[in-house]
Amino acid sequence: MLVSFIAVLLILFFTLDKASVSGLWQRPARQTGLFACALVLALLWRIKAGIVPGLDIHILGITAVTLILGWRLASLAAVLATALLASFSTIPWENAAVFAITTALIPIYFSYGVFVLVYNLLPRHLFIYIFVCSFLCAALANCLKILVGALYYWAIGTYEWSMLMDNYVILSALIWFPEAMLTGMAMTLLVIYRPHWVRTFYDKEYLAP
Repeated sequence: MLVSFIAVLLILFFTLDKASVSGLWQRPARQTGLFACALVLALLWRIKAGIVPGLDIHILGITAVTLILGWRLASLAAVLATALLASFSTIPWENAAVFAITTALIPIYFSYGVFVLVYNLLPRHLFIYIFVCSFLCAALANCLKILVGALYYWAIGTYEWSMLMDNYVILSALIWFPEAMLTGMAMTLLVIYRPHWVRTFYDKEYLAP
């Protein structure tokens, strides 16, 4: 538990640079966006289902938050959401750091990595942003979260791999489409009606004729 908490603190230390912190401090609108995203994440993670204790599936919302805030502030929002859930005993405090790493931080870095690759390798088109960076990336991020969680519980010896495959990993086939659909719809509405809220969306590039 101590190692995982130290890992989260180190990740945040190296993630939040001076520009992000000063921009967050000086712009109340950005603070509102950060806390709103943290609250939405906490609510999404509160609604969960599963077969075996500790092995739950739920809508992540991580890809959308990463695209809206950028990977640095998204990491902070995810840690705040985790702390909020732990404060209300939704998750035990001793599992909070591992939860933040497997459920939030790894999917955040994956989502932003996909965005950077798509931005540099594919045409900068609205359809590509919505379908690849939002829809497809969200589906893969949720599947990755499930796989990482399964590997963690297998590595510490909590469950056998065969049990994890039959009762947890296979559930990724059920959750990927709802995750992708909700993320794609949310990002479509945002880039159309509130593009200035989305930090990774550039009007002049994605909407250029």
